[in-house]
Amino acid sequence: MTDQQTERPVIDTHAEAVAVAQDPVTYSSHVSRFLQVPNGMDGTEHTAMRRLLAPFFSPERMAALRPLLERVCAGLLDPLFDGAALDAVNDLGSRYAVRSQSAWLGWSPDLEDELIEWMGANHEATRSGELARTREVAEWFDRIITSIVTAHRAPDAPHDLTWELVHLRDGDGQPLPDPALVSILRNWTGGDLGSLALCVGVLAHWLVTHSQMQDEWEGLDDAGLDAAIDEVLRIDDPFTSNRRVTTRDVHVAGRDVPAGTQVVINWTRANRDPEAFGDPDRYDPEGNADKNLVYGTGPHACPGRPLATLELRVLTRALLSRFRVEAAGEGVRAQFPLGGWESLPIVLRARG
Repeated sequence: MTDQQTERPVIDTHAEAVAVAQDPVTYSSHVSRFLQVPNGMDGTEHTAMRRLLAPFFSPERMAALRPLLERVCAGLLDPLFDGAALDAVNDLGSRYAVRSQSAWLGWSPDLEDELIEWMGANHEATRSGELARTREVAEWFDRIITSIVTAHRAPDAPHDLTWELVHLRDGDGQPLPDPALVSILRNWTGGDLGSLALCVGVLAHWLVTHSQMQDEWEGLDDAGLDAAIDEVLRIDDPFTSNRRVTTRDVHVAGRDVPAGTQVVINWTRANRDPEAFGDPDRYDPEGNADKNLVYGTGPHACPGRPLATLELRVLTRALLSRFRVEAAGEGVRAQFPLGGWESLPIVLRARG
């Protein structure tokens, strides 16, 4: 299959998606003209940067973050009442994404409105496919990040996670240059803000269309709830695709492809490949876990998976402990290259 706009080969089977993602020598991740740390890097450079940043997502870090996220959820959900109507993506998902990421990084709540505005502009630019618009919103976000990095170099700056990153030293004992810091924070936040909101929409839609799952999910332990969430995201994967570039002549996606060709891994299609999953709509968290590609696979799999998993688990548990969720009208699907839902009206019914 090919991308209709660019004629790029599209990998949409599960087996081939795994083969391509797990072969970084043949399929390079250095596809963008912009610096992308760490997942736009290859080889030893990528390995070293992933190793340097991995401690920020350690089990100990995530355990320490959990109470902060629970307070974020309380701040969002406690003021809501029986019969409250809201948009699962924009009112709940977007606000939670910004507040949870800010809690993790130590950012000021004063940034919330600007970040929400940026998320909307970024989605519009992504849907447009216009390079000028995507560059404009990227530069806007870089200005936000640069101001935060600068502030964290001040002598009286709080010693939060962003401060740790700004003062981090690489394997040679050198501080990370500003472009790398901006790229890391862009990777951790810019993409994840919108992605987390889309995930919330997908989960909310699943719960309102499978209402019996709401009581079942409330009783799951952490591992069980994580597996359930991952399975729903497989069924309706909001992380649509990634690019790679071939380093040699290959046969991929049913055609001969010369070196230097960009190819697209379509995660959404691969996660619904009947050859791997049988009926792709069948809900089977345990049976499908080892094949699930929601967070990718191989050395360039999403480094922020522990954070996203924790954020989604904490919000889902907080929501279901307080409310039952009902549909409140027709939602609007997101347009490719975004996945999931652009908006999804819901009503909350208080438990008890």
